[in-house]
Amino acid sequence: MSSFALVNAVPHLFWITSRAAGIVALVLSSLSVSLGLAMSLRLVRRLGTDRLAVHEALSLATIIAIAVHGLTLIGDPWMHPSLAAVSIPFVDTYKTGWTSLGIVAGWAMTLLGLGYYARRVIGAARWRSMHRLTAVAWIAGLVHSFGEGTDAGQMWFAAMVAAVALPALALLAGRLLTTREPAPAWRRPVPLPESG
Repeated sequence: MSSFALVNAVPHLFWITSRAAGIVALVLSSLSVSLGLAMSLRLVRRLGTDRLAVHEALSLATIIAIAVHGLTLIGDPWMHPSLAAVSIPFVDTYKTGWTSLGIVAGWAMTLLGLGYYARRVIGAARWRSMHRLTAVAWIAGLVHSFGEGTDAGQMWFAAMVAAVALPALALLAGRLLTTREPAPAWRRPVPLPESG
C-alpha cells in the first residue's frame, strides 16, 4: 500500500471501519441464524455439543460487530453523529427510517442474543418464545443493509449477502412450514360415541 493511499484513507478510517463491521455483522448473524435454525430442525447432528458453542460464538461475535458498526461512526468527520444518533431510533436525521430500522435490529439482536444467559431467570419456555424473534431482527438488519448500506447496489455485496442469507431464509421457511402448534382443546374434534 502506498503512503498516498494510506494518507487518503485516514480521514475515512471510521467510516470504512463501520462499513466493514456492518458487513461482518451481516455475515455472522446470517451464519448464526442458519445454524440456529438447522439445530431447531435437527439437521445438524455431527457437531455434537460443539454446535451450541459455535452458535454462541457466532452470536457474540455478531453483537461485537454490531457495536463496532454503530460506535465507530461517532468518529466519522463527515457524518459526526452523536452517541444518541447511533443508538436511539429516530434521533439521527440521515436516512432516518433506514437508520432507525438498523438501530432497532441491532438492539434486538443484542438483547435476544444476550437473553440466552438469562434463560434460567426468565424460564426456558419464555426464552424460546423470545429467541424466535431473532429471525425478525435479522431480517430487519438485512433490510437496513439494503436500504442504507453504501455497498447495497454493488454486485459483490448482493452475491455475498445471497450466499449467507438465502440458506438462512430457506431454513426459516422450512422451520415455519414444519412448526405445528397443537390445536386448542375447543378446536379438537370430539370423538363420536360408539354405537352398540
